[in-house]
Amino acid sequence: MFTDSYPGIRVEDGVPQRITDDVIREDRFSLYLNNTHILDQVASNDMLRELGAGFVICEGLSDAVESVTVEGTDIWIEADARRDATLEMRTGGGHGIYQTEPRIVTSSLSIPPEEVYAATAEILSDTWLKTGGVHCSVLLQEGTLFAKSCDIGRHNTVDKVVGAAELQRADRTLCYIGCTGRQPSGMVGKVANAGIPILISRAAPTNKGIALAEKVGITLINFSRERRFTIFAHPERISGINEMLL
Repeated sequence: MFTDSYPGIRVEDGVPQRITDDVIREDRFSLYLNNTHILDQVASNDMLRELGAGFVICEGLSDAVESVTVEGTDIWIEADARRDATLEMRTGGGHGIYQTEPRIVTSSLSIPPEEVYAATAEILSDTWLKTGGVHCSVLLQEGTLFAKSCDIGRHNTVDKVVGAAELQRADRTLCYIGCTGRQPSGMVGKVANAGIPILISRAAPTNKGIALAEKVGITLINFSRERRFTIFAHPERISGINEMLL
């Protein structure tokens, strides 16, 4: 369950009223890579296998995952890890794995503006409408929704949809991702390590997020709402845009 119900007092125009409201749950899980504890993660209690698989890939610990097992609040991941894990604090208070450089993204994927609009529409979730307390990410391929996740942490939503793709052995270089959260370098780095070439967000970027997207080859789209969006890096993957600017 994502939510619990709590009593409250709503005051509207100075008039109080007793209500019961849905509130997002906050849970904590321990992640283990090859039987070694790497961190405890605050997350929402669903798609836990996907969370484990996606975290390892998005943090650059491995390009592929062999297996993921969930036992209570413990998530056990087996993968061919290429280096040791060192934690760093991310924007928003989340933890990730310190890395010098994410991977370079290579992909021939190109999508029209209509698919950007469609991805943005998919980001909206019933859980957000009920609680206002979650982020959401979606992963699409050829205009079709592949995976969707809502979570208390925006980093977790990316891990979960990437993990869903990995567990189903999807070609991530042909996928694109949409999410609700802002895009600092830590978020862009996650998407780069997953090999996903297009990142669409309803929220703002940071200067380092833009610089990293340009460097690693990610098409970075922000402020995507209804029928408008802003491209900050690699516009060539949105078909027709460069030609119309000439």
